[in-house]
Amino acid sequence: MENVIIIGGPPGAGKSTVAGLLAERFERSVHLHTDDFWAYIRRGAIPPYLPESQAQNETVMDVIAGAAFGYAAGGYTVICDGVVGPWFLHPFEERGRPFHYVILRPDAGTTLARATARDPDRHLTDPGPVADLHAQFAALDGGYDEYVLDSSGLSAVRTADAVLTALRDGAYLFKRPR
Repeated sequence: MENVIIIGGPPGAGKSTVAGLLAERFERSVHLHTDDFWAYIRRGAIPPYLPESQAQNETVMDVIAGAAFGYAAGGYTVICDGVVGPWFLHPFEERGRPFHYVILRPDAGTTLARATARDPDRHLTDPGPVADLHAQFAALDGGYDEYVLDSSGLSAVRTADAVLTALRDGAYLFKRPR
């Protein structure tokens, strides 16, 4: 059975750390760090948080979804982590195969503190875009709250434990909210 797990949320939510921990818990796993896919663009890249990056972002997400389901078809559990909001799920949905969706959403203060403490050469640390992205994840409506895990007071290990338990219970199996 194909098994694709998307760990979304704002910068600084702990997505990459938790995804890495989850990947270690499966016998055959792939960790797709979505930031890498934007870094593959050598010329003409637009920072993905800017409005004018929409077409680029749609292309990149389609490539990520293809890679995820490709690995999954080969028998791997695939964990994708990134700033994957519901606005980026269409390429996964259109493949017509089940996937799991988890939004790590610590409170704004925790998110900002974590994001701005990271290496600025490797991560988005600018407080403005980080706060804007957190606000976008905090303002989700239309039934996406069932996919949210508040990881504010949790260590990465405890967050991974909570995600794995919920995955086993089917809690994060994605169904488009009505």
